[in-house]
Amino acid sequence: MTRISDQPQAGHGVGDPLLQVSRVSVRFGGIVALDEISFDVRQGDICGIIGPNGAGKTTLFNCLSRLYTPSTGTIVFRGQPLLSLAQHRIAGVGIARTFQNLALFPLMTVRENVKVGCHCRTSSGYLANALRLRSARDEEASVDRKTAETLQFMNLHPLAETRVNELPFGTRKRVELARALVSGPALILLDEPAAGLNHEEVDQLRILIQDIRDRLRVTVLLVEHHLNLVMRVSDQVVAINFGRKIGDGTPQAVRAMPEVVSAYLGAEVA
Repeated sequence: MTRISDQPQAGHGVGDPLLQVSRVSVRFGGIVALDEISFDVRQGDICGIIGPNGAGKTTLFNCLSRLYTPSTGTIVFRGQPLLSLAQHRIAGVGIARTFQNLALFPLMTVRENVKVGCHCRTSSGYLANALRLRSARDEEASVDRKTAETLQFMNLHPLAETRVNELPFGTRKRVELARALVSGPALILLDEPAAGLNHEEVDQLRILIQDIRDRLRVTVLLVEHHLNLVMRVSDQVVAINFGRKIGDGTPQAVRAMPEVVSAYLGAEVA
């Protein structure tokens, strides 16, 4: 990861799409979870994915992180077909993810949990580490530096040696986000990051998401039920319902689309 302090401000939506999702469908037996979903995410944008419960948002994220393989369709990331990659290689190509249900190591410290996120970028083998070869020592120093920079960026450095199980829920969510960021991803998938947060914490999260895009130059794909957060922070919003895309555009345009209004309010589409 480039030194945080040295990174310039990012432009929004520059160049070709970073992520291209084309006609992706997922079926579980007779159930259609996703029905030919297509959208692009431009580099440097924050894209929000919205939809009622059961719309298919998490299924879409699971396809992007290779937990699921679509029945049909293609996903291209940085010009490379994503579906041909094994699940364990996703972090290595520049995609990181947080989960709605925290997946931290509760008895480890904040620093140790964040450090785990660097392992996808390390290459020293068991023998090099066992013998403390120069390559292994250099790599470990790099991991320590990246971890320290990420803790500083996330304002977690005062808690670095605190065990995660001693922290409040909102702080634990920041630890998980730090662990995803430490690998230096080009794209981060945020799965319900506002869940369980109070009003003040949600507003802090909005600022943090914008900082992640602007200061770290990380493109953000956000699944979230908190509509006010999505509409305030996103450059692009994709709305889905019953596995089908019903809207794609600016927050202002999507929130006015009749099908989106109907999906959330139950009103009839004119």
